[in-house]
Amino acid sequence: MKARVHVTLKAGVLDPQGKAIAHALHALGFDGVRDARQGKVIELDLEDDDPEAARARIDDMCRQLLANTVIETYRIEL
Repeated sequence: MKARVHVTLKAGVLDPQGKAIAHALHALGFDGVRDARQGKVIELDLEDDDPEAARARIDDMCRQLLANTVIETYRIEL
């Protein structure tokens, strides 16, 4: 089973990389961009066949390693 985990900074957490991206886009002439936030996508190939069990395992992975839940939020796609 394939899964994706999208990890992004929580709203209100300063994102200097996102600010740099927005600034660079403006410098390149993309004036319609109000803000940019950067995150990461982690792709997993799991042996699980049960989506509920897989989601629970991935949730544990996120809480223990893949995301810093103090400042980041995550979304799981199966």
